[in-house]
Amino acid sequence: MTIALRRLDTDAFRGLIKERDRGGFAQPQLDDAAAARLTELFGERVTVVDAVRRIVADVRDRGDGAVREWTARLDGVDVADTRLPRAHLRESFENLEPGLRNSLVAAAQRIREFHEHQRDTGNRGTNSAYLRPEPLRRAGCYVPGGRAAYPSTLLMSVIPAQVAGVASIAVCSPPAPSTAVHPLVSAAAELLGVRELHAIGGAQAIAALAYGTESVARVDKVVGPGNAFVTLAKREVFGAVGIDQLAGPTEILVIASTGADADLIAADLVSQLEHDPLAWAICLTDDARVAAAVGEGFAVAAEAAARSDVISAAAGAHAVVVTCASLEDALELSNGFAPEHLSLQGAAAEALRDSPSTAGAVFVGAFSPVSIGDYIAGPNHTLPTQGAARYRGPLSVQDFVRWPSVVQLDAAEFELLAPVAGALADAEGLHAHGTAIRARLRAPEVSG
Repeated sequence: MTIALRRLDTDAFRGLIKERDRGGFAQPQLDDAAAARLTELFGERVTVVDAVRRIVADVRDRGDGAVREWTARLDGVDVADTRLPRAHLRESFENLEPGLRNSLVAAAQRIREFHEHQRDTGNRGTNSAYLRPEPLRRAGCYVPGGRAAYPSTLLMSVIPAQVAGVASIAVCSPPAPSTAVHPLVSAAAELLGVRELHAIGGAQAIAALAYGTESVARVDKVVGPGNAFVTLAKREVFGAVGIDQLAGPTEILVIASTGADADLIAADLVSQLEHDPLAWAICLTDDARVAAAVGEGFAVAAEAAARSDVISAAAGAHAVVVTCASLEDALELSNGFAPEHLSLQGAAAEALRDSPSTAGAVFVGAFSPVSIGDYIAGPNHTLPTQGAARYRGPLSVQDFVRWPSVVQLDAAEFELLAPVAGALADAEGLHAHGTAIRARLRAPEVSG
């Protein structure tokens, strides 16, 4: 069966955006096999939301014992001590094939250099009222496992925390059958000097980081992508701990103009769809010939891909090509969709580089594929999805920094501001506020 892009007109694509946005946060869904597995584990039919709530509550209440039990039940591994010894991390790094080790080192260096530009150490304001940057005391970074190993996610999560000055960083990643995490993840942790790597995955990892256990000290913020259990667990613990975002399925939107290389565009679309059966791949173009060529190239590339089964499932749901009346129309549609990744290909499209207002990350030209951004371009690859690019950007150093305010007025400035504050307090009916202010006013001088 041919794996094809659906062809939509602009009105149909707008309808697709409205349908997505009406649903708000897209509740992660399990396939039939995973749902059956949940029923087997819990002894009754439960939703993934209910399952996550039970796991989170159990870890909150029972700590390490609950983490161990849920890891055994869900991952089939009995992990008596979740924290991996330093020797294991060192061995993982030393055992890497030299070329791969050098690649990790090069990626880490470029990512760190880029994030160093985000460091902000200066107070903002005046001498009497200012914001002061303070790094979080402790951060938790989740690195997914499952379908693949993601050392790149460890680099993208830990490096900005380190640049921010976070003193204590804990990393959690699902255990392999050996009870350790994937060796590439261990190696990346060693490279960055991470001293706390736990073989814990899923909702139990998020709960352990958020509430703390006997073995895992509580963190101030949890960052990192993951599966349905991880995403829903982050939503469940938010408030008890900070989170970066709720990550949904990955997205790529390409705006292509005349002269764009259709085969490269097709390769980019396919590369994103191999992540997840719910991933999005969209091409908007003002050239019908480009649309047709991208469709043809996509079918060939998708069928040749190693993960064609995942790509086929994703293509059936969210893979489309749209021919627009103009590039301005394409840009309007893109801004409405607010894609995680926006690729501009073709000279006219590339000229729009600074025009998109709602993309999480913009990739310009044939030599800037989204895939290189996943590893070594520099900016963070943890990006907003499901329209969240309307209000936030990539994970950054600032995600690991608090900005408490400091106020220290002298008598003259206080006396200038006090009448205004007192009047507003009285208007709001908070008379004790006004009294507290007026009590500090200087007593009138007695004339002689």
